[in-house]
Amino acid sequence: MSTVATSTQQPTPTDESGTSRTPVVLSLLRSGRVRRLLPLAVAAIVLVPLFAALWGSGSWPSALTVDVSTPLDNAYDWVVDNRDSSPVFLYFLLHLSNWAQSSVDSVTHFLENLGWFGVTAAAILLSWRVGGLGRRGLKTAATALGAFAVCGLLDMWEATMETLALMTVAVLAAALIGALLGLAAGLSDRFERVLRPVLDTMQIMPAFAYLLPLVLIFDIGVPSALIATVIYAAPPMARLTALGLRGADPSVMEASASLGASPVQRLLTARLPLARKEILLGLNQTIMMALSMVTIASVIGAGGLGEEVFRALSTVDVGAALAAGIPIVLLAVWLDRTTAAAGDRLGDGGIHTGFAWLHGWRAWTLVVASLAALVGFGKALLVDTWPETWTVDISQPVNQAVDWFTGHLAEGVPVLGGTRVWADGFTTWVLNPMRDGLTAMPWWLLVLVAAGFALLAGGWGAMCTAALAMAGVGVIGVWQHSLDTLSQAVAGVVFTLLIGFLIGVVAARLPLLERILRPVLDTMQTLPQFIYLIPVVALFNVGRSAAVAAAFLYALPAVIRITVQGLRQVDAATLEASRSMGASTFQQIRQVQLPLARPALMLALNQGVVLVLAMVIVGGFVGSGALGYDVVYGLQKSNLGVGLTAGVAIVLLGLVLDRTTQRRAPGAEKS
Repeated sequence: MSTVATSTQQPTPTDESGTSRTPVVLSLLRSGRVRRLLPLAVAAIVLVPLFAALWGSGSWPSALTVDVSTPLDNAYDWVVDNRDSSPVFLYFLLHLSNWAQSSVDSVTHFLENLGWFGVTAAAILLSWRVGGLGRRGLKTAATALGAFAVCGLLDMWEATMETLALMTVAVLAAALIGALLGLAAGLSDRFERVLRPVLDTMQIMPAFAYLLPLVLIFDIGVPSALIATVIYAAPPMARLTALGLRGADPSVMEASASLGASPVQRLLTARLPLARKEILLGLNQTIMMALSMVTIASVIGAGGLGEEVFRALSTVDVGAALAAGIPIVLLAVWLDRTTAAAGDRLGDGGIHTGFAWLHGWRAWTLVVASLAALVGFGKALLVDTWPETWTVDISQPVNQAVDWFTGHLAEGVPVLGGTRVWADGFTTWVLNPMRDGLTAMPWWLLVLVAAGFALLAGGWGAMCTAALAMAGVGVIGVWQHSLDTLSQAVAGVVFTLLIGFLIGVVAARLPLLERILRPVLDTMQTLPQFIYLIPVVALFNVGRSAAVAAAFLYALPAVIRITVQGLRQVDAATLEASRSMGASTFQQIRQVQLPLARPALMLALNQGVVLVLAMVIVGGFVGSGALGYDVVYGLQKSNLGVGLTAGVAIVLLGLVLDRTTQRRAPGAEKS
């Protein structure tokens, strides 16, 4: 694998052992990374002693802290006092709130009028039509039947309809707004440059960060939950619509222009049809993000299945949480499979199966007629609500199983100790030392470290953003809680990357393992964040270890997928050349695949960091403390000063972690 080169060189200085010193020093100085850090090191040498002399070297100095909680509380009080009199509320926000409430109420009333039989029939027929007339359509329809039947059997029909109604309105609004933004970004370079950093920032913001400002404006209730869901779910639609429009085949566009088509005609007949697959993928991502947000928004009065999970987790009732969590999982799987089937049909080039006449508007006419007949049958012979005698209570058996597990496997297991013993040990030997180490570090050193990593990863712009964001955490007065949250996020990221990279490397080398993992990863990536809290509470009880475990499970699929994809895309000729030179499997991985897949591995690192932080914050529901607890406390107690301050700190931490792990575009800042 190695070659030996000979050249005539001048003698170089050596130490007493004969080892050359100057080439090592010169190579370090010639290194692009070292040169990039030199200006930062010079600035640190000058400024750090000054900062340390003025404000000390301990925790964030109180002299640099600004009280933002009190003004936020005052703003909330002003909003409450003026909500019924201020023109801004009376002539704009009140109408927006009323529209949100009436839209969700209308869809809920419509679903109730259809009845359980009509809703189930509509889901089956829609899935069948979207999936096609062949085996794929039948499988999608069977998924719909199973999902809605289980929702009823678990006595969660009413909560499911509330969630479905809120999701329907949110997805329609988010898809429309996202498509319009994506259309503008796809056709205008200037608008795309403006929109891109906004979408990048929104992508790294945890879900809780969207809830708090809207509660301040609209108060707790359905309007806040709906608008937060729309804002959270719109970016994927905008980004993928723009990507599809910009990726249109230039030869097709040139041919369309040569035929005399106007810009509008080229858009309608060429760009949009060519971008259908990306637009549908954007719709799929919008639907999944909306479902995730709707469940989390239960903390601000969204109702539905999320509220059932939240209420059960508040009392550590694993059985009740599982009974509400299963319908959420099934809804996610059904929605994902349905939109994926539509995308597969587009990928097949519109190939029709079955009877030639049963396509297009004729198929939709059949669906509508069949639905009308089935709804009429259901209204005539069946009740609208799911029959009480057709329900099964699984909460009691599940809680009994959890009690047995707690008594036999959580503690006192010979040699192994038990899951809760592991959780306590992880907290004592990993999380506590990490938190204490971070809080004991000088404040200026943490800002400097964040700036240094961001400079290496993304250049000067990223460095400034990371340094200012890290300092901003201290300025708003939540330094200690932010470092506590950061310690949990770092611990989660380390374990996620170790396990994720290991599994990804093995799966990239063994196609059989990758095929086995694919459906598991598909299912895990469709699950809303709330669902991951249920098993970790059963295994580890509430606490910081449970939050880190949930974050690990939530981020692991993305890390594995990106790692596998990156390693698989390594040039086959390069791998074959390494084999012909006698490289072992380990040498091929270490010296060929990993270096060439570095961009993908950096992307996996970045996505793992962002996802872990988002889930650690949601872990506030199960005792993660720090910023997650502050947000939950602020929402539950209407203490918006505490909640919004924590929300701002979460966004700032997200910026720090994103900028320190986000690899800059090739050629952006050449060294």
